[in-house]
Amino acid sequence: MKKLCPKVILEGTRLTLKTEIAFALNEYPRFVGPRKYRYHSPIISAEWCAFTNFPWGRGMINFEPQEEGMAMETYRTWVRLFELQRYYSWIIDRFHISTQAYQFYRYGKNYDFRWLEQRLKPLGFRLIFCTRTPESFAAARKKRIKISGKPSQYDNPDDFIREQELMKKLIIKSTLPFTTIDISDNSVPKAVKKITDWLEETGGLHMNEE
Repeated sequence: MKKLCPKVILEGTRLTLKTEIAFALNEYPRFVGPRKYRYHSPIISAEWCAFTNFPWGRGMINFEPQEEGMAMETYRTWVRLFELQRYYSWIIDRFHISTQAYQFYRYGKNYDFRWLEQRLKPLGFRLIFCTRTPESFAAARKKRIKISGKPSQYDNPDDFIREQELMKKLIIKSTLPFTTIDISDNSVPKAVKKITDWLEETGGLHMNEE
């Protein structure tokens, strides 16, 4: 049996069910292989607020200008780890596209991550752009604030619609293979199947080396 080691980066604005999709992929037999018990494929996120010692703080996406060096070093550390463990599967819930979008909106700064993608591409990393229609954000917000620990972060769905448009432009400019998944129907199983179908069709489930 050929070894499964897909590597995906789930990108998209809030309310596009990226985390739910990440967890579902991690248990989907066609993505991780048949399992008789739960196992731990790495799920990581640039959204972790690991730069500050308080909840909903700052990290690799929403860092402040004085933290730029730490953020870039963290990206270099992650990609080096991926290179050292190239024959394993990685699921990333938000990464450099989210950083580019946030930093542009917050500080008007354009970060060039071509160096990062040049190292990710030979490892087989692919982008999954999770989107939803503008009119579906309100219902998604209503559902999310019932369980969120910080409902205020969903106060203005219009911000997410604008960010989604910017992220679309950034995804198109990326050098990594990508596909777009519309999650407007809120069907995580359907999204997981579409993602895995695409990976299978394009050779993204295995480590293909020339």
